Amino acid sequence: MRLVLLGPPGAGKGTQAQRLVARHGIVQLSTGDMLRAAVAAGTPVGLKAKAVMDAGGLVSDEIVIGIIAERLDSPDAKNGFILDGFPRTVAQAEALDQLLASKGLKLDAVIELVVDQEKLVNRILNRAAEAQAKGEAVRKDDDPVVFKTRLEAYNRDTAVVAPYYKARGQLKQIDGMAPIDQVTAAIDGVLAEAA
Repeated sequence: MRLVLLGPPGAGKGTQAQRLVARHGIVQLSTGDMLRAAVAAGTPVGLKAKAVMDAGGLVSDEIVIGIIAERLDSPDAKNGFILDGFPRTVAQAEALDQLLASKGLKLDAVIELVVDQEKLVNRILNRAAEAQAKGEAVRKDDDPVVFKTRLEAYNRDTAVVAPYYKARGQLKQIDGMAPIDQVTAAIDGVLAEAA
C-alpha cells in the first residue's frame, strides 16, 4: 500500500498516519526525517542536502526526490508507505509520479483530510489553552501565530496539490473534522476500495 495524506496542519494527518502504520505494517515517510537521516548516514544525496542546508538554503525538489528514491529502496518500505508532508507542490507531485513509475510503482490512494479551517484554528487555540491551564507546555506548532503562519503557507503553497490528484482521478476526500475513529474508518474504507 502506497499512499499520500494531504491536509492542512492540524488536520490529523500525523495521528492517522500512526494508525495506518500500526494497522498495515507500512512505514510513514516524513521528508524532514528522511533528510536528517540521509545527512547523518552520509549518503550521496544526503551529502548534497547537507551542503545546501549548511549554506542556509532550501533543499531542492531534486534532492528531496533523491532522498525519497533512496528511502523507497529500504527493506521496510517494500510493504508500502505513507507520505506525510510530501508532495507540497505540483512539481513535487509530478516528480513523485515519475519516480514511482521508474520503479514500476504507483500510488494506491491519495487521501485529503478536509477541514473547516476556521474551526481548525479554534481547535488548536483550545488545545493550547487547555495545555496552559494544566500547566503544560504549549506545543510550538500550537502557538496561535505560528499555527496561522503555517496554515497560510499551506493555503498559499500546498493546497494546489489536491486539485492535481483530483484531476487525475486519484483524490479521495475525507471529513477531517469527524471524530478520530470515524476518520480512521473512512480511510480504511478508501483503502479497501483501492485494494
